[in-house]
Amino acid sequence: MTKTHAMFWSGETLRERLAPLIDPFAPERVDCAAYTLAVGPEVYVSPSDQTADPTTVTVRRLAPGDAFTIPPGQFAFLLTEEIVAVPADALAFISIRAKTKFRGLVNVSGFHVDPGYRGQLTFAVFNAGPVPIHLKRGQPIFLIWYASLDRETVVKKDGAVRMGIDPNLITGVAGELQSFASLATRIKVTDKALGDRIHAVEKEQTYYRVIGAVALAHMIALTVNWLKDGFATRPAPQVTFAPELAAP
Repeated sequence: MTKTHAMFWSGETLRERLAPLIDPFAPERVDCAAYTLAVGPEVYVSPSDQTADPTTVTVRRLAPGDAFTIPPGQFAFLLTEEIVAVPADALAFISIRAKTKFRGLVNVSGFHVDPGYRGQLTFAVFNAGPVPIHLKRGQPIFLIWYASLDRETVVKKDGAVRMGIDPNLITGVAGELQSFASLATRIKVTDKALGDRIHAVEKEQTYYRVIGAVALAHMIALTVNWLKDGFATRPAPQVTFAPELAAP
């Protein structure tokens, strides 16, 4: 059946239609014209310069209520707790709640879910703030909106329900991520080390200048004493007077 126009689903429509589309579904999670999704059982946070071996960092499994942090300048994959489905006559849009975004967490993944999709959603996020962001499993931080298409589409996603964070995503971003914060710290450490080295060289040069001045003064003193001794031991010059001629 062809629809006359497309529209976003209202809060009332979400309560009517989402029960078979979101598992688990909680009517109280309807927020105006959006539904709130929670942090799920898996998370990946990119290693920082404080990580002992960045190559060993992988997906972490979270028990209910487990907490984790995303350091400043670090990247993460977050999984939703819920399994989401989008019917063939609709399209979904996703984002992060404003109060979480205001702390610096930015969604850098896709912003829509295709018709026919079924599975958990993976959010790629980046901490653009100055401090670590603390999250935990079950925390409601994502939003999803549904919008009706003008008709049911045959061009849609098919296949099995997608569960968990795709390992191929991790492979593409594995290894240490040089954040602005870590680079700034390294610059400060290098600057301090360079300053300490310059200070040490200046002290060393001052030491050698003092030694050189003392040695030069000693040589001058020895030279003056040698000259004095030389003049003191040199015989006095003999003066000979010619006899005066007798007067006639």
